[in-house]
Amino acid sequence: MAKLTATEVKQAKPTEKPRKLADGGGLFLLVKPAGGKLWHYKYRFAGKEKLLSLGVYPDVSLATARKRHQEAREKLAEGIDPGNQRKVEKLTQHLASSNSFEAVAREWFNQVMPTKSASYRDRTGRILEKDLYPPLGARPIASITAPELLAALRRVESRGAYDIAHRAKQTAGQVFRYAVATGRAERDPSADLKGALTPKRAKKHHAAITDPAGVGKLLVAMDGFEGTPTVKAALLLSPLLFQRPGEIRAMEWAEINWDAAQWELPAERMKMKLPHVVPLSAQAQEILRELQPLTGRGRYVFPSARGASRCMSDNAVRIALRTIGYDKDTMTPHGFRAMARTLLDETLGYRVDWIEHQLAHAVRDANGRAYNRTSHIEGRRTMMQGWADYLDVLRVQAQGGNVVVGEFGALENRRPDNSL
Repeated sequence: MAKLTATEVKQAKPTEKPRKLADGGGLFLLVKPAGGKLWHYKYRFAGKEKLLSLGVYPDVSLATARKRHQEAREKLAEGIDPGNQRKVEKLTQHLASSNSFEAVAREWFNQVMPTKSASYRDRTGRILEKDLYPPLGARPIASITAPELLAALRRVESRGAYDIAHRAKQTAGQVFRYAVATGRAERDPSADLKGALTPKRAKKHHAAITDPAGVGKLLVAMDGFEGTPTVKAALLLSPLLFQRPGEIRAMEWAEINWDAAQWELPAERMKMKLPHVVPLSAQAQEILRELQPLTGRGRYVFPSARGASRCMSDNAVRIALRTIGYDKDTMTPHGFRAMARTLLDETLGYRVDWIEHQLAHAVRDANGRAYNRTSHIEGRRTMMQGWADYLDVLRVQAQGGNVVVGEFGALENRRPDNSL
């Protein structure tokens, strides 16, 4: 039987019925009435006639079809059904893809992250998408070695992101341990990388202004901020509430209890995973009520400028501070917490455990029990109003007013000495 030529294959025309152009040894080109051309190999295995598809012309040329045909014949000579082997290979590839690093990581993320804070979820998601999926995502997770993981982390280090490299190693380790727990890996290779990465930079404290005169000047500058009403409200509330920046920017209208004059944060939004209450001073309530007509119909008090379905960016207040002249080495959004912690204690003399509780730090009573969210709530309510009034005085003093700082809260709510 004469072999086909490349020209014959190219010029083969469709007819009313499918027709076969044989090349010998069971290989033939099927020309369909609609014009499609398919390569097939007809063979017998275990007494049954079978058909193996070898590809579509012209994607698969005559030469390539012959090569695939020869490989299939060799398998057949070894007693292997080439069609069945292909099915096994496809199944293996599917299983490998479902056990790839990316597949397992996404499963882990969906399983674990719903209970984490929004900022932690976002940070972890960025590390996976940017730093781990590109080099490791398609690899079977059980096959990834410590040197392979280290190579991926070195890429992160190469751009000077040493802290992120350590976070990426930690995230990868969590994914590997999840794979071990679910039977898709034998061990966590990240454990072998101890000491292999460039040491993390020493943690730098958030810059904060804590002297009364400096605070007054800052407040005056904040009053003059000319950004959007939403960003300005977040900026002005930051010193009044002194909660973590991520908690403030993700504030929801449903969390505001107007009747009790307090902001009630659920446990899942808190770093310590405990519910928290922030009494709202008259000044804080006024800012919120002025903002309510603008954003009150949505979920977030401070929605993103890109859409109300998510909260304001973590850069918004930071950029606002830069706009009014305060760089990252002078004042940060997180610095409002240090400001309140210092002045409430050292200048106004409030009880340290109240201050720490209001900062949402872990505080325990004399018996070692954690305070609940309403512990000393009336005293803390007085403290928050006294703090807001004190900030007003510092603002007026900075503007040149001759004001004497008075008592900012009932005397019985303060400590007589340095004790708690």
